[in-house]
Amino acid sequence: MRKWIRLTSPLIIALIFCSYAFMPSKVEVPKSLKVEEPVAVLHPKNQVVFSTAIIAPPFLGTSYIGFKEALAFKESQGNYFTTNTLGYLGKYQFGIGTLQLMGVYDAAHFLNNPALQEKAFQANIARNKWILRRDIKRFDGKKIGGIKVTESGMLAAAHLAGAGNVKKYLRSYGGYDVKDGYGTTIAGYMRKFSGYDVSDVAPMRNAKI
Repeated sequence: MRKWIRLTSPLIIALIFCSYAFMPSKVEVPKSLKVEEPVAVLHPKNQVVFSTAIIAPPFLGTSYIGFKEALAFKESQGNYFTTNTLGYLGKYQFGIGTLQLMGVYDAAHFLNNPALQEKAFQANIARNKWILRRDIKRFDGKKIGGIKVTESGMLAAAHLAGAGNVKKYLRSYGGYDVKDGYGTTIAGYMRKFSGYDVSDVAPMRNAKI
């Protein structure tokens, strides 16, 4: 009998401890730690707070890539295959006249060729930089109508309205401004695309694809 008790006692004790392990324990939360109403959350000042909302265009900084993607988003929301109501084509909304200057004559082929569109944008920026090279040196860093003139702002405005019109805008100190078919002005693009680093783009006379 004693031998049987000695053998079974450890087993009984183990079963008792196991039963406690599976019993849910009730923990009382102190009243001071309970949250019974919405609590305001204060974010640190001067810090970026990311939300779950989708923000477009994606933030790519002030690099050349950031510049061209921000400009593309403004033009077409980054859609390679779109044509607007005025007949402008693709991600960067080129007119057929501008494309012909760079050696592109087939609008359908251009619209369905993202790689060709990227080459066209690069060539057009280089061409506009050549045309505006003296104005960039003269006006970069100055203010016109409260807008700081920058190289990237000039190039964006040239994409919108042509380099010739940007020259007129600068040399008239904002007195000559033009709008596109949707009411966007040179001054608006100067402001919106100010401060990007486009120094890697080399000016090129009569740039072709």
